[in-house]
Parts: sequence; structure tokens; C-alpha cells
Amino acid sequence: MGIEYLLQMKSFMSGALNLLLPQNCLGCDTPVAAAGQFCVPCFRRAVFVTPPFCACCGLPLPYEAAGAGGMCGACWDHLPAFTQARAALRYDELAKALILPFKYADRTDAARGLAMLMRRAGADLLARADVLVPVPLHKSRLRARRYNQAALLAAQLASLSGRAHRPDALIRTRATVALARLSATERQAALAGAIIARKGVEVSGRNVLLIDDVMTTGSTASSCAAALRLAGAARVDVLTIARVASPDDD
Repeated sequence: MGIEYLLQMKSFMSGALNLLLPQNCLGCDTPVAAAGQFCVPCFRRAVFVTPPFCACCGLPLPYEAAGAGGMCGACWDHLPAFTQARAALRYDELAKALILPFKYADRTDAARGLAMLMRRAGADLLARADVLVPVPLHKSRLRARRYNQAALLAAQLASLSGRAHRPDALIRTRATVALARLSATERQAALAGAIIARKGVEVSGRNVLLIDDVMTTGSTASSCAAALRLAGAARVDVLTIARVASPDDD
């Protein structure tokens, strides 16, 4: 019984407990009607990712740049290994207030509410997904953090959508440097060969939905998608809580 399984069970139990307790806004402690909702002030602050956005990577686009097939310049220059990526929110101060405590401060109780937010944004991706797969952490980082936030989100989304999920489908073979301040090219170099599909993983011919918390340049998602495609996946899409829309957001 691995640490990922135990932590997923903890997340499921937390989700069940949330059904019995008063629900708070995703962004603050204000009571709301149900999990996964914002109070009125936080809703007004939230910047949801809505069209126009890149048809491939989901990058929000200005209206004047939304032509030419609906793709951003980066995807025109080099298509990623995934087919489509979508996110619920732009990665701004409100999104950071939701994600950073969940990711770094043991707020695993937030997983279900965040997954509900993602489910709304990624309804089309979930509808065609056969299996959900989280972006993996290296074992050294998993030991330090004690949980993989992407795996908790994938478990909750699987519960909400009725889809299968494989928390161990991908392996990060080595610890990589922190990617936050690297360019897209530097990220690709750092990730080269670092993510592989687990031997015997059952994704052949299946539509896989990759789950993570934030997409920045898409390099990590593309590396994961490439590994899944090598393992036989028919299609790989990506769903995250938030999307970095400009260097100032990161």
C-alpha cells in the first residue's frame, strides 16, 4: 500500500466529510451553498479562462490574435504532444491564493472544491476521457511534500466524473531543477527523458486526460503526453486549475 494510495484515501475521506460540514468559498472562509463555489466578492475577482484562447494549449488570446486557425504562435511553431489543454482560471493573485496553500501547506481538503471548478472548465475533455492520469512528482519531492497535488485532483475528478484513473501511470525518473524561472527552451532541456510511462501501463488506444494544478509553458504537460503517446495512448488532453497567461503571472 503506497503513500499515493493512502493520501488519495485521505482526500476521499476529506471530501466525504465536506458533504456533512458547512462549505466555504474556494477563495476565503465565507460560507457558500456548496463545495467548489466562490462567494460574490471572490467571484467578481476571479478571471475565468474563456474564449478566445488557443485551440491547442488553451492560452488566453486577445481578440485580434485569435485568427489563423485559433492557435497561439508557440503552438503554430511547435505543436505540443498533447491535443488540447484547458484551465479554469487565469493564474493571478486569486488563483495563487487557491493553489499555493493546497500545493505547499497541506491544505489537501481543498482538492474536491478545486476539482469541481476544473470539472466545469473541462467538461468536454472529461466527456471524451477514458482515464485520468496526474503529472508525477519525483520520489524525493514526494517524500518532502508528502503528497502529489495533481494525484489528489485526479482522484477527486475521477470520483466526480465516474472516469477511471491511474495515479501511477507516469514516473519522474529524476529530480529536475525548479522550472518556474526557466524559459520554454530551458524547461524542455531540463525535462528531456525525465518522465516515462510505467512499464505495463494500460493506456493503449485510450483517450487520456492529464491532470495538473498549473500550466505555464506547457513543457511538463507535453513531456508527459509524449510518454503516454509512446505507451500507446490514442489522445492526450490536459486539464489544470489555472493557466499562466503572461510572464508577469508566473
